[in-house]
Amino acid sequence: MDCRIGCGACCIAPSISSPIPGMPNGKPAGVRCIQLDELNRCKLFAQPGRPEVCRRLKPEFAMCGASREEALRILGDWEMATR
Repeated sequence: MDCRIGCGACCIAPSISSPIPGMPNGKPAGVRCIQLDELNRCKLFAQPGRPEVCRRLKPEFAMCGASREEALRILGDWEMATR
């Protein structure tokens, strides 16, 4: 599966505990990553400053669902379940 263009759910719904350029303390769940552009594309994609957790995350149907809205819901549910 490829990333859904304009989605950005994985950069919004989950918390990220590792530092992100511009967000030295990571980001809380539900907060838009500062590295998402206006089209929900990662400005750090394929850059050395991209966090390891982001590099390892691969799109799959179980996480992304059939739409951006479904991905936000799934990832939000996973975040709540792992607190």
